[in-house]
Amino acid sequence: MTEKQSWTDRLFGGFRKTSEKLTSNLTEVVGTAKLDDATLDDVEDALILSDLGPSAAARIREKLRAKRFGLEISESELKEAVAEEIAAILRPVAKPLEITAFPRPQVLLVIGVNGSGKTTTIAKLAHLFQEDDYAVMLAAGDTFRAAAIGQLATWADRIDVPIVRGPEGGDPASIVFDAVKKATEIGTDVLIVDTAGRLQNKRELMDELAKIRKVLGRLNPEAPHDVVLVLDATNGQNALNQIDVFKEVAGVTGLVMTKLDGTARGGVLVQAAEQYGLPIHAIGVGEKIDDLRPFDPDLVARVIAGVA
Repeated sequence: MTEKQSWTDRLFGGFRKTSEKLTSNLTEVVGTAKLDDATLDDVEDALILSDLGPSAAARIREKLRAKRFGLEISESELKEAVAEEIAAILRPVAKPLEITAFPRPQVLLVIGVNGSGKTTTIAKLAHLFQEDDYAVMLAAGDTFRAAAIGQLATWADRIDVPIVRGPEGGDPASIVFDAVKKATEIGTDVLIVDTAGRLQNKRELMDELAKIRKVLGRLNPEAPHDVVLVLDATNGQNALNQIDVFKEVAGVTGLVMTKLDGTARGGVLVQAAEQYGLPIHAIGVGEKIDDLRPFDPDLVARVIAGVA
């Protein structure tokens, strides 16, 4: 089995709940010979029920109407057409993380609520960069949880990358300062910083991130180059609410969607693309180190529509 087939199979597993719901609903829709208003209403309802959101559903409906209204359409043709319109929404936001910073290192701040898979995602991103022969360093800036520091250190050891860490309750900005200095000295390409995931006190989080940005600015005015929000796809609508909050407090520049494990509401990926237009860098389908890959909009669209 090739890696591409393997990844496609894993995507099918990850989007299973969304794909099965959508394809089942679309199968029920094609009871008429022509794509008329009643059929389009049913298609729109099917898309909303599959968590793609009302805005994306309305957009897809109108595209189908413009291209196919009054024409006979089979079930397979409908699924192909829906896949193409989903892809059209996803393509503009599919942007892999590229290491372009000069001088090095490129600094990635990674944020996300506790439990979103943030720490594991950092390790997987580091592994992706390693595969492209970039030198990577991690910084344990989520100092409020000893477990977060320990988990990141375990991953750093596992994938053989250096880590800068401090004591539990230490000053995150100081750790980031030390990490940037060390990364610059040894010629690291990418510094990935784990940051706090507490949303209970937005002001506290904003202050902490502002302090980190101030420290970074002293060492490299361009840093942070990326602020990546990790979202848990099993959270559905709550994941979208997190985009609102973190955009406000942290200046999010891109997204990584994790935990597409078959129970997830994967349609929120389309909703996020339509609603926010933020770059989607990568998606994760499991716990293994290679279960995170750059976001492929055409493949994901076909998987969601059940035609890959």
